[in-house]
Amino acid sequence: MDLSSFFKLLLRHKYTLVVVPVIAVIITFFLVRNQPDSYISESQIATGIVDQTQSFGAAAFLQESKITQDFSNLTAMLRSKRMLDQISYQLMIHDLTNTEPYRKPSKLLKELNSSARAHAVKVYKEMYSKMQPLSLFNSDQNGLHKLLASMKYDDQSLTKTLSVYRADNSDYINISFESEDPELSAFVVNSLSNEFIKHYTTLVKVNQRKAINFYSDLLQVKQDTLDARMAALKNYKIRNRVLNLDEQAKALYGQIADFETRREEAGKETITNLNAAKTIDQKFTPNKRGYAESAVIDINQKIVNVRAQLQDLNYLYVQTGFKPVLKNRIDSLQRVINGLIGQSADKYSNNPLAIKQDLIEQRSQLEIQHEIAKSSVKPIGNELSRLNNRITQLVPHEAVVQAYESSIQIAKDEYMEILAKYNQTLLDSNFTTKLRQIEVGMPGAAQPSKKMLLVIISGIISFVFCLVVLFLLFFFDDSVKTPRQLADKTKMPVLGHIYKLTSPSIDLKQVWTDNQGGDHQLIKNLLQSIRFEVDTDLQDGKILLINSLAQAEGKTFLAINLAYAYAQVNKKVLLIDGNFTNTGITEAVKPGLFIEDILTGHVPEQQLNPASRITVAGNKGGDISLMQIAAESQITSQLQQLKAQFDVVIIESSALCTLNKAKEWIGFADKIVTVFKAGRTIKNSEKPAIDYLTELPGKFSGWVLNEASKNQVSTGS
Repeated sequence: MDLSSFFKLLLRHKYTLVVVPVIAVIITFFLVRNQPDSYISESQIATGIVDQTQSFGAAAFLQESKITQDFSNLTAMLRSKRMLDQISYQLMIHDLTNTEPYRKPSKLLKELNSSARAHAVKVYKEMYSKMQPLSLFNSDQNGLHKLLASMKYDDQSLTKTLSVYRADNSDYINISFESEDPELSAFVVNSLSNEFIKHYTTLVKVNQRKAINFYSDLLQVKQDTLDARMAALKNYKIRNRVLNLDEQAKALYGQIADFETRREEAGKETITNLNAAKTIDQKFTPNKRGYAESAVIDINQKIVNVRAQLQDLNYLYVQTGFKPVLKNRIDSLQRVINGLIGQSADKYSNNPLAIKQDLIEQRSQLEIQHEIAKSSVKPIGNELSRLNNRITQLVPHEAVVQAYESSIQIAKDEYMEILAKYNQTLLDSNFTTKLRQIEVGMPGAAQPSKKMLLVIISGIISFVFCLVVLFLLFFFDDSVKTPRQLADKTKMPVLGHIYKLTSPSIDLKQVWTDNQGGDHQLIKNLLQSIRFEVDTDLQDGKILLINSLAQAEGKTFLAINLAYAYAQVNKKVLLIDGNFTNTGITEAVKPGLFIEDILTGHVPEQQLNPASRITVAGNKGGDISLMQIAAESQITSQLQQLKAQFDVVIIESSALCTLNKAKEWIGFADKIVTVFKAGRTIKNSEKPAIDYLTELPGKFSGWVLNEASKNQVSTGS
């Protein structure tokens, strides 16, 4: 994209860029000059969501997303139609019942008679008290809604200048309203704040009462469930004589462990003492043993009796759970047995077996200990069996009791959870809502006038609009306006250009005879430049064909002026009108010679040598082509004679869109110049013709851009 061309386009439309914004500024000024001043009033509400100083008890941590959601809900409720309808009703009631309304009565309001006004006030008050919207399906209420809209008191009109937002990240919500009356602005923000707080408080209280009733009923149900399960557990324990299973099981397991330890010790002592006694018996011969036993028969009998007592006492000791009192009695009998054993040992003092008295004493003690240990094994085993049976009996009770206790714990947890929620809800209901209006809206001063700002904005917007329109025209404009654009689009050379004439007609003689400057001199210089480029490319050739892609491109103008340009450099020129479709040269000059006569040999040679430097040969017109006039060989022969008689032969043919009528002349031409009219787009149907010119072997000299804009070409674009 060539931005320099765009800036040149802006330069050409500089007056448009100035006039349009000026007109827009003037129109805006007259539209806003009677615009009333505006007044803004603001109110502020503290929510208590972030400010925990209003909270009772411990402050709760709130996530930022939850805080944002809460504020969004509050602001949406403030801007809701229900809240705005309440303000609309109050405003209409005020204007209908007050001698000094906030706004000038609308046309619809002025048409109401006294009874209609009274009816409107009644309906508005009823809707206000019930917090209900007007039904548009009801014809009467629909008319009252139109009355609201006519006064611009409806919710949509109020929303246009109403602003509700959270102040930064604070705990406050700001409400601002702009209107033409300071009292109206203050009334709207204060009424909206009060209505919102009242509605929100009522809504919260109703929900709290519902929650209290719900939790109260649910709490009673949970309490009844808990009491029933506790009563079932109590009855089961009473019916099965169950006290404390945990303590009982703990005591029984302790006793079992103690008895198992004692049984192991008794078993070990029985085996150990028996083996030791057998070892001592092996040291005595039967005679010595009989002698010793006969000597202590009485003592041994006493020992046996005491042993029997000791065994019974030891059994009782096990049965009673190893009472310390019985332990003392056992120790006492043990001392008695030891004394009898000592007496038995004394019998051996003068006996030949006296040297064995220590062994006999040890043997007696081992036998006693063996009997004691042996007698305690059985009662210990019996006691272990009894304790295990008691443990077995406790297992079913433990399972049932655990099931009861588990259900009781679940019921208790549910009861405590509901109780906590009930207490919290009851506590919250005893406190007023956290919402409160901390800043009352006051009638403010008039805001700075926006009239001048609107006027300036209108000028800027209109100026930008013009820029955008011009840019779009430039961006989508694919037309050829300059020689450079023509060369870029066709990839072929451009010999020159001719400016568009400011006057509808021009005197060619004046162009070539006027040397006073101005447009005539400029066009003359451009044509001389084109003549020079053509003459340079023509070299030894003499026949120059001028054509175009479409009709009315300016071929006739170029052909005639090139003839004048060649005549100015003392060249003898023959100008032929070869355009049988549009005989422009013939109509302009009205010559006496015709190309049809020349090509058929009906023109004497002396008639082709006039005194002037320019000879014009017209055509008789008609829907014919070159090859219809004469044979190709004859045409070639006649043109060769013309080349011998003239320095340059300039032929204007029809446009290439005429197909063979234009192409038949190309075969006889030495060089070809094609005229292109500036300001139009190269069509897709014309691209084959451009390709055809490109493929001509050394014949195509270049383009001449006709009717070019002086401003565009002079800037070098």
